[in-house]
Amino acid sequence: MNEEFDEIRPYYDEELPAVYDELIADPAFRQVVQLALPGIPFEMLAAKMRTCKTKLDFQVSFCYDFLKKIIKETTQGVTLNNEAQGTPDGRAFTYVSNHRDIVLDSGFLSLMLVEQGQDTVEIAIGDNLLIYPWIKKLVRINKSFIVQRALSMRQMLESSARMSRYMHHTICDKHQSIWIAQREGRAKDSNDRTQESILKMFAMAGEGDIVSRLKEMNIVPLAISYEYDPCDFLKAKEFQQKRDNPDYKKTTADDLLNMQTGLMGYKGRVHLCTAECLTKQLDELDRSLPKQELFVRVAELVDKGIFANYRLYPNNYVAADLLEGSNHFAAHYTLEDKQRFSDYVDGQLARIDLPDKDEPFLREKLLLMYANPLRNQLSV
Repeated sequence: MNEEFDEIRPYYDEELPAVYDELIADPAFRQVVQLALPGIPFEMLAAKMRTCKTKLDFQVSFCYDFLKKIIKETTQGVTLNNEAQGTPDGRAFTYVSNHRDIVLDSGFLSLMLVEQGQDTVEIAIGDNLLIYPWIKKLVRINKSFIVQRALSMRQMLESSARMSRYMHHTICDKHQSIWIAQREGRAKDSNDRTQESILKMFAMAGEGDIVSRLKEMNIVPLAISYEYDPCDFLKAKEFQQKRDNPDYKKTTADDLLNMQTGLMGYKGRVHLCTAECLTKQLDELDRSLPKQELFVRVAELVDKGIFANYRLYPNNYVAADLLEGSNHFAAHYTLEDKQRFSDYVDGQLARIDLPDKDEPFLREKLLLMYANPLRNQLSV
């Protein structure tokens, strides 16, 4: 047990009984559970919680059923095509993915892996989302480790180095796979680009040069494709708020609304697809390149792995044609598809409550969210 990671790591299994007692005694946690699972006595859930001896027990007993319920009620199915290759059997991967939903991206991956007979992933989660003490406890039971954000420059460097050491330890020593978003926060316009700062953090720990340190992480690009993004109207609204007020910042209530909308809103079909592990492609890089250029090249490798593995839906093609005022992609959708998506966009626009609502601007932003995955896939 390495005390250096105590502040950020998931709980050890032997810590769970005490944490369960703290959660069960928390009135705010009880209230949320009773809202989420009406009709089930809290005492029954508390007793079931106490029978979970490991984090995986808890995930299978609670999170698995909750995610299955979300899939049944808000999607037309979730699928995973797992092409991750390039390391010996039993090795762990760092899944670096585009980011659509605050809660479900990593949740769907873990669920699909369990259904393929594999272990769940550890999840990198920003501390800005850990609004209440019970949320922080719950995510650490659910195999999350904490990314600390609101820090000074010096503290941020120290925190990033510690997180890098933790991730290398998790992959190399614990043989535990990890999920992390390719950037801080979601790409509001779905133009998914890997932040080089994430890769620089990966390379702060490990052995050898930059390429060797990145290879140690067994990086696997993961593409997540939602047919409908339930938060699209909230993202469009935020674009206008930031345009009209450059100092605009989301509130805690906004974050909660985004989480709730993402969980309970309709998503249509959802597909997850991995690219091959980047180990071989990293070996082909010129290690004599300047550091900054190396990180640019690796970010491009991650991006290409994600872009090539999007699953595109009629919505993506319709959005691109509506933006361009053309029928360039008409072979990929029917007139019914086009009408359905146009009606959907009108409905989402109607949900945006702003005093100086700029409909042309908001419509363009909504369409971009659906056109950008197509444009990026065509670029590779």
